Amino acid sequence: MSTRRAGRLRRTARATALAAVLATTAVVVPDAEVASEDSALVAMRHARGLDVGDRVVWILAVGSDARPGQVMTRTRGDALQLIGIDPRTGAAAAIGIPRDSYVPIPGYGASRVNAAMVFGGPELQGRTVGNLVGVQPDYVFVTRFPFFEDMVDDIGGITVSNPRRFSDPDLKPRGFAQGRVRLDGYGAMAFARIRKTLAGGDFARSANQQRVLRGIQARVASQAGTPGFMERGVMSVLQHLRTGEGPATLFRLAQLVARVDPARITTCVVPGTIGTIGGASIVRPDVATARRLGNAARADATLPPGC
Repeated sequence: MSTRRAGRLRRTARATALAAVLATTAVVVPDAEVASEDSALVAMRHARGLDVGDRVVWILAVGSDARPGQVMTRTRGDALQLIGIDPRTGAAAAIGIPRDSYVPIPGYGASRVNAAMVFGGPELQGRTVGNLVGVQPDYVFVTRFPFFEDMVDDIGGITVSNPRRFSDPDLKPRGFAQGRVRLDGYGAMAFARIRKTLAGGDFARSANQQRVLRGIQARVASQAGTPGFMERGVMSVLQHLRTGEGPATLFRLAQLVARVDPARITTCVVPGTIGTIGGASIVRPDVATARRLGNAARADATLPPGC
């Protein structure tokens, strides 16, 4: 059998599997609005969809700090990562936004960047981050941390490269060793959330969140060819997702992530200085650098080296 024909057969098989997923979804998840709000995918008004293959797709990933009983999309985000993916080249860029960054929030004056979701939900959170970086996200994906743990467990855990040992008396008393570390769902959550014991504080935490994202992408990419892996992942997320988007959009997003070339992933955290407002600790972000990063990655999802 020729390589070209084999490729066509694989694509046909995947299309058939996707059709089965969509048909099953219509029965299992007849209305996304009744799904439990463990995650949410919101398309921004300017989004042009995922069928446009000649531009970078931008997704703002938000880890909601919602406690039980709180509305996930109306609480502060504990993790903010603006991710760009270029479907033409497989390049991906992640720009980390320290959650205490003190920035203008459209219509509400200046406050910590993660207050935007309290004031106006994922849409305002997306606009606020977009204004800081100079690149507006196409989608905002919000998830509770317990569901994030489940997602990591569902893909079989991840491996991260940890530059230094650290721990936390509450989240991880035994800590994380330096070097390559295997993480289950809880471990990935703790690795991404610990801040107080890190020398770099909010900036170091944002960098650790990017290491977790790299680990997730690597795991998804390594398993993407396994029959049923992508389809099961889409179904798992859909059953806990509140969105106006259909399952086909989620499937294409998963494919987009799987096609990222690990060698072409670049990450940066927006720098800044620590300050106080009304006795509360804040980060004064370096807006010029934030805009430079956004401008650099706008066309090809590639950040400058050493940023």
